[in-house]
Amino acid sequence: MTNRRAMMVPSSTVESFRSAAPFGLSLLTLPLALASAAWGGLWVISLPLFAWMLFTLLDAALGLNEENADLTTTEAQLFWYRLITMIWAPIQVLLILGMLAYVPQAAHLNVLEKIMIFFGLGVITGTIGIVYAHELVHQRNRVERWLGDILLASVLYSHFRSEHLLVHHRYIGTPRDAVTARYNEHFWAFLIRVMREEPVSAFKAERDMLARRGLPWWHRSNPHWRYWCLQAAFLIAAVVLGGWAGLFLFLYQAFVAVWQLELTNYIEHYGLTRKHLGEGKYEHVLPRHSWNASQTASNWLLINLQRHSDHHYKPDRRFPLLQTYDEDEAPQLPYGYPLMGIFAMIPPVWLRRMNPRVREWRRKYYPEIEDWTPYKEATNPLPR
Repeated sequence: MTNRRAMMVPSSTVESFRSAAPFGLSLLTLPLALASAAWGGLWVISLPLFAWMLFTLLDAALGLNEENADLTTTEAQLFWYRLITMIWAPIQVLLILGMLAYVPQAAHLNVLEKIMIFFGLGVITGTIGIVYAHELVHQRNRVERWLGDILLASVLYSHFRSEHLLVHHRYIGTPRDAVTARYNEHFWAFLIRVMREEPVSAFKAERDMLARRGLPWWHRSNPHWRYWCLQAAFLIAAVVLGGWAGLFLFLYQAFVAVWQLELTNYIEHYGLTRKHLGEGKYEHVLPRHSWNASQTASNWLLINLQRHSDHHYKPDRRFPLLQTYDEDEAPQLPYGYPLMGIFAMIPPVWLRRMNPRVREWRRKYYPEIEDWTPYKEATNPLPR
């Protein structure tokens, strides 16, 4: 299945540095983070403004990018794109450790400024770091997967790798997937639910996979040992570098990062379900089971994560090759993730905008289904 109306970008164009460069705009967060720590004041809100406001304004100015890369593009031709994701891990680790060593003891910063600096840091480690980790853990290259694990450990959410690869991709759009937000479920209820369910789901998935090989959960091949060791290393570093204040600030940025991740998860599949075929079986994952967005600038920031319909349809595609779809093949978000995330944090606004779209999606793709109760609709006092 392809979007036949999209313009194809030849591989010779895709491989150029000029084509890859816009995806490197995330690197601008580094000087902003350093400025916020050095000068405080209004600089402490520069990172949230960069991620949420600037790219929303750029989306409005630049519009949609509905071009699709040539799928015959080789791995070697994606060098610049891979470099962007791979260099981010050491940058983020050094930034976190540097902030922990400097900010808690900085006499020119008051308590509120220090908290806001790590709030901004969490926005970036969630909006950029976890998105890059998501790209990296999907790869077969061991170096890239390790870099992804390090990024996830820096926000204490290492189990995301197991949950995402073994559970979410397999059960997307079914009641077994915690990350598929239910119709009429508001974000704050979703956040509490998934933060409780995902770690358990991830551990059980790895335990069951080991059991099928005749191994106990505590076997050394269980990746949770790596997760726990990496996370412990970051916690120890936070205390050594920043004391108890550093530990608090580190935990705070980790929570903000996870909040950003789950906000994205909420948006990606809200209300969308795969048809139940009976006896616990569901139809294959199709582009229609994820919300698609083609906003140019926010796809630069999020390395095409908004082309989520294609990511779930073809999970092994690297981000430059992800295809976009038109409204005939995949449901479309009205705006990019940054603005949709703001809407999601205000449940009445989100539900009024998105519930009619979910109902239209149901009529379009599954007119034969009249009772959606088995698909675990959320009960909610907010307006439908």
